Amino acid sequence: MAPEQQAQRENTDVHSRPRGVSRLLSVLLVGLLGLTQIPTASAHNVTATGGLSRGHGLLIVLVGVVLVGGAIALKRTDRISPTVALYGVFLGIVLAGFGAVLFDGLSPDPTYTASSFPFPRSWYPPLALSIGFLITILSFAIGWLRWPTRPRYTFLGILMGLWISYPYLLPGPASDSHPLGYAIVLSTPVLVGYIIWTDAGDILRAVMRDPVARRFGVGVGLVLALFFLTITGYLSFFPEEGAPHQVTIVVLPAIYQIVTWPTLEIVLPHIPFFLAVSPGQLIIVGSLSALVGLNAAIIARHWRVEERAGLTQGTAGSAAIVGTCTCGCCGPLVAKIAVLAVGPSLAAPIYWLFVDSASPLSAFFIVGSILLFTGSLLYSISSARQPDESPSLVTAD
Repeated sequence: MAPEQQAQRENTDVHSRPRGVSRLLSVLLVGLLGLTQIPTASAHNVTATGGLSRGHGLLIVLVGVVLVGGAIALKRTDRISPTVALYGVFLGIVLAGFGAVLFDGLSPDPTYTASSFPFPRSWYPPLALSIGFLITILSFAIGWLRWPTRPRYTFLGILMGLWISYPYLLPGPASDSHPLGYAIVLSTPVLVGYIIWTDAGDILRAVMRDPVARRFGVGVGLVLALFFLTITGYLSFFPEEGAPHQVTIVVLPAIYQIVTWPTLEIVLPHIPFFLAVSPGQLIIVGSLSALVGLNAAIIARHWRVEERAGLTQGTAGSAAIVGTCTCGCCGPLVAKIAVLAVGPSLAAPIYWLFVDSASPLSAFFIVGSILLFTGSLLYSISSARQPDESPSLVTAD
């Protein structure tokens, strides 16, 4: 590129950024103006929540979704730069996450009796064993036929099958503290990390050298971690009935993800603030958040170089961000939205399928999320390694 053309391009970029920022801010302003037009809904705890209600939470979610969609649309039509679009998408994700947490915290918890089960609990053991066995067989077959030189993929699938079927392989209280259960949970992030380091480490190191992509990935991962903790009830800033009235710090055993973990609980009723932390919880939330953050960093990197390197935006990585709510952690939120949409009686089966800790489908959503996010990341990396694109992604800076 000639010096005159390069200078002209840089000058154009400098002048286009303010216009891009103004367009992005206008989208946000429209959403905020809409928020101010909604009257405060009445609720039994409006005083404790500063006049906020679950309607405000839904509206904030809508504003966040509109901001994400607006930033993507403006970026696709070249009205804003990819960097400005990334900041807009991140702000939209923050607003949507905050609105979802607000809606979940201010919505009454649905209560159901055993008569509202979608099917008897006696179906759980054969369902869990059949799903786990099917995942194991398919992992072995697909790994043998599709990736014979990468047995680590087969091992991951077998491990996920064991995750689902484990509670019923060792029936009774013995499964709550058996070494096999701890080995399954602890080895999952190790194996996932090894797969990513082996098959995607060089590209990810190049991606993380981009400061904007690195900040975007880390930010999205942190937002998702806080979202998971609040939606599952392990982090709360809302007053709850029956909570202790004095400061409480205690360590209790609790079953979270197939085995028992020591759980640190902190209750500060005057703030209010509640936090429960366990090793199993940190493993699950940390793994899912890290995978989503890495996918987000890949998307950010593609956006940053696509005009100069001729890359096209992949759909798998985008689905990883948009599809985070497929995780079983979001079951309580899905149940409450279903209650609001179709009523308590029709939403009861959804509630039990998502929330019941004994349901194998709850573990299936966790396992499916791990496989989905890992596969999405590896697919994005393999696309970036195509002969006509690999030099651009690594050396575009």
